[in-house]
Amino acid sequence: MSFSFFTTTCLLLLLALGPGPEIPAEKRAPKAPLPNILLVIADDWSFPHAGIYGDPVVKTPHFDRIAREGVLFTNAYCATPSCTPSRAALLTGQYPHRLQEGASLHGFLPRKFPNYTSLLDSAGYVVGMERKGWGPGNHEAGGYAHNPAGKAYPSFREFFASVPAGNPFCFWFGSQDPHRAYEKGTGEKSGMDPAKVRVPGWLPDTPEVRRDILDYYFEIERLDRDLGDMLQILENAGQLDNTLIVVTSDNGMPFPRAKANLYDSGTQMPLAIRWKGKIPGKRVVDTFVSLVDLAPTFLEAAGQRVPKDMSGASLLPLLTGKGKYEERKMVFTERERHAYVRKDNLGYPSRAVRTEDFLYIRNFRPDRWPGGDPEHVFSVGTFGDTDASPTKEVVLHNRNLRPNPPEGGNETPTRSFFELAYGKRPATELYDLAADPFQLNNLAQDPKYSKKLKELDRALTGWMTQTDDPRATSDDDRWDQYPYYGSPVPAPVR
Repeated sequence: MSFSFFTTTCLLLLLALGPGPEIPAEKRAPKAPLPNILLVIADDWSFPHAGIYGDPVVKTPHFDRIAREGVLFTNAYCATPSCTPSRAALLTGQYPHRLQEGASLHGFLPRKFPNYTSLLDSAGYVVGMERKGWGPGNHEAGGYAHNPAGKAYPSFREFFASVPAGNPFCFWFGSQDPHRAYEKGTGEKSGMDPAKVRVPGWLPDTPEVRRDILDYYFEIERLDRDLGDMLQILENAGQLDNTLIVVTSDNGMPFPRAKANLYDSGTQMPLAIRWKGKIPGKRVVDTFVSLVDLAPTFLEAAGQRVPKDMSGASLLPLLTGKGKYEERKMVFTERERHAYVRKDNLGYPSRAVRTEDFLYIRNFRPDRWPGGDPEHVFSVGTFGDTDASPTKEVVLHNRNLRPNPPEGGNETPTRSFFELAYGKRPATELYDLAADPFQLNNLAQDPKYSKKLKELDRALTGWMTQTDDPRATSDDDRWDQYPYYGSPVPAPVR
């Protein structure tokens, strides 16, 4: 009897006999429990303002712990440097330009765009949020009964106590820190030394600015304490290691030329991720990632299908070392309308591509003021895309102050801090990051960089086309026509 005949005969006998006796349920290998998911998202926190990133002043022991026991990212970027659309992009895993009304501050997020919280809720997760979820905006106008980030709870402690035993949860902790307004002097009173502050090259180095940065640091430290409280609750309940924890921010710090701008100060985010036993710790990752990657990451970790419309890519293969992950060589950011600070509620549409060595920005309406009109139009005040602050007052009152030379550069920029923050900008901007890390010296007109300019322009156009950006085919300012649900915020005209 040949081997093949014998094998075939055995298979036929097995089929004829049917399946063997069922293994009792109590003897089966137990399924791995689905992970809890905890997102801790700050409000206006910039990279690299955390202890583990090397900041000499601000102390963030709990963020540092997540980074040490998990993965710390050095090239994480929000999709857009504006609260509402950045949070919409994180929730949906889609770039803001794909979200229609969801691309604007004080707008709404149409429910037709799937988001990870709703999908996990349908999959049996208990979903909740605390403090600032998606927004500011009008969730009812988008078709939601409550904030898209989840049902609101008074605290994480109360939410956690409500989760049935054995049931996985998904929680969004949206701090209001370090958003303005600040209690003036809190940073210095807490013991921080203004002399140790590293003032970035795009801000004037004055005592007022140093103290303002300390107040910003004070709120970062308060955020970190809140993170520590949640970690303690999970640890006490034995749920810390079965929780995928992500700590990040929605956009950059609320200072001139940061928040609402496509420079690194507005788009580069702190990011640390921990999942004990699943994600090897003590790693620093320099790969470019976008916050649109978080929604598909959460869904894949929960064993759910990732909708094909999501722009982001799951980070799970990168985090775990299992599966295929295609590392990015560049990341894309964008902005449309931020606050109602221009006549007729116009925005400042821009797109950008960031590589290891260069930042390229395309400004679609260079005739408009990038920081808002010089007059108080509707909200915030003059140049209202920057929140009122002592630093803004210094910039406005000392318009002829010049920045220091770029770190490591040979040329001294001639533009004032005021012009850097609020002066009209050309249609294209190009920055050599090795020579100019603070992005002060625009090289778009320099013939030596013409080849690089064209290369990055092609990459940006390709991304816009591939992701169905309306501005790739119909540059019609449709976002300026979408509803704005924000209220006037009076401010002194300066």
